[in-house]
Amino acid sequence: MPQSTQRLIAIGASTGGIEALKVLVAGLPANFPAAIAIVNHIAPDSPGYLPEILSQAGRLPADNARDGEPIRAGRIYVAPPDRHLLVRPGYLTLSQSARENRARPAIDPLFRSAAVAYGNRAIGVVLTGALDDGTAGLAAIKGCSGLAVVQDPVDAAMPSMPESALRHVIVDHVVPLREMALLLVKLVEEDPPRDLREIAAIKREIEMELKFAVGEMSGAKITELGEPSLFTCPECHGMLVELHGKLPLRYRCHTGHAFTAANLVAALRENNESSLWSTIRSFQEMAALLRHIAEHAGDRQQANLSSELERHAAEAERQAGQLRAVLTERDPGLDEAAVAVANEAEG
Repeated sequence: MPQSTQRLIAIGASTGGIEALKVLVAGLPANFPAAIAIVNHIAPDSPGYLPEILSQAGRLPADNARDGEPIRAGRIYVAPPDRHLLVRPGYLTLSQSARENRARPAIDPLFRSAAVAYGNRAIGVVLTGALDDGTAGLAAIKGCSGLAVVQDPVDAAMPSMPESALRHVIVDHVVPLREMALLLVKLVEEDPPRDLREIAAIKREIEMELKFAVGEMSGAKITELGEPSLFTCPECHGMLVELHGKLPLRYRCHTGHAFTAANLVAALRENNESSLWSTIRSFQEMAALLRHIAEHAGDRQQANLSSELERHAAEAERQAGQLRAVLTERDPGLDEAAVAVANEAEG
């Protein structure tokens, strides 16, 4: 099939994604007439075994994507660890540009690139996952006349990503996982949606953000994307701009890091936790040092000094204990609560 007419399916998954992807690819036929690009959130040091798992689960060959590789129908391309996967017209690119939504690979860059490169021939699929990566990218695909498919949240191991997509995007199909493959087979055999000419301005805006994210646009132009906010980037501490009129509410810094409001809350929470553990360590080291000095004072018959140092050591341990209690008592549902609050504010 000529590259100019080939359909592309971009799939995003996170928590529970490996099992979900296994079920999906198991239902696809060996002669599937479209290419599939997948981002599943993985750790940077992951061994990258997902292609092998998917090849064994289904009939389509799966591989970690390679930079510059041509896109061919009937193949599955997986984002490798610590690389964003982007699609261009007919080929793949990999990028180690700034993380989005605290992830690399992230789903939104793939979806955004699919929207720009394939337009009405792109199909975006959001599967199980926490928070809301994939929502903005799915909106980009829809904005460029592509199709949006979402796993039924009731069917998802982690429903947050599907729920966010349904809340913010006019989705074409919502199906349980075991019906997903049959739906995709049906969709790629149909004529694509009408390629609306009036999407040109939307496409230019999406392309500008895509170029900015991968370092192809100067950071000095960040204010073309949004208004300066009061917040700083949790990753590089640069200024964050609030992107113009975006749902879900999103932020981006001049080096390219990007966050939805919920992911920004989660990133700040992680930074706070790291800072608190560092402070706890500092108090504990102070207590240990004070006790060590107190022992030396005791050996020199300086009882009053030794007692005073012991008192300060006990106070340092008390403060460390208070901070530890803050950490152990924090609300584990804060990230999900942030999604709900952001959604309510956007409504």
